[in-house]
Amino acid sequence: MIPKKSLHARLPVTIVAMERSIATSGGSTRREATRQKLYEAAVTLIAEQGFSATTVDEIAERAGVAKGTVYYNFASKSVLFEELLRHGVGLLTASLREASERTAREGGGKVDALDAMVRAGLVFIDRYPAFTQLYVAELWRTNRAWQSTLMVVRQEAVAVVEGVLREGVDNGEFSEEIDIRLTAAALVGMVLVAALDWKSFQPERSLDDVHAALSRLLQGRVSGKR
Repeated sequence: MIPKKSLHARLPVTIVAMERSIATSGGSTRREATRQKLYEAAVTLIAEQGFSATTVDEIAERAGVAKGTVYYNFASKSVLFEELLRHGVGLLTASLREASERTAREGGGKVDALDAMVRAGLVFIDRYPAFTQLYVAELWRTNRAWQSTLMVVRQEAVAVVEGVLREGVDNGEFSEEIDIRLTAAALVGMVLVAALDWKSFQPERSLDDVHAALSRLLQGRVSGKR
């Protein structure tokens, strides 16, 4: 688990980056600004004390809005958290897709695309560590109202990796023997777990350093053989 002190210190950067992502896409309306305040308050409080212990009153107070404003934007605390998950994983999916498409435009192969997606995943987690911690924790729960939504948005992210693997198999770059679905899930999981370990236990390492280690693993260069 990421230490609470370091996690809380990074939260403003996390939400500001999310807010900028929305503003860039033309969503910088007053209501979106309010929703961003609520996202920030929710992710901060839930990271600090858990979902069940966090109340709507606390979210409203932390966001600096009236309690009624929370219910005006979200029907309940559960809906707020569900939308937060949908929004955050949507940003991850978009960053993975953009990394793959950029590699294709630059003439890179499918291994290059996967490597670019690994880096994109690390960049995302570096920007949004608190959200990532919550997302990973929720993947293991089965009694949440938003479980079906979480599975859908998770599959959207994994599907981007599946697409690159499938194209690599079709063009002969990857073996036909690989299990595309499981391999895609393994790659996404590798990035999530390695990045959380990095943020929690090896924070002195740079993003470039962590990416280089995962890149060597991805490209089969850990044995010392070329």
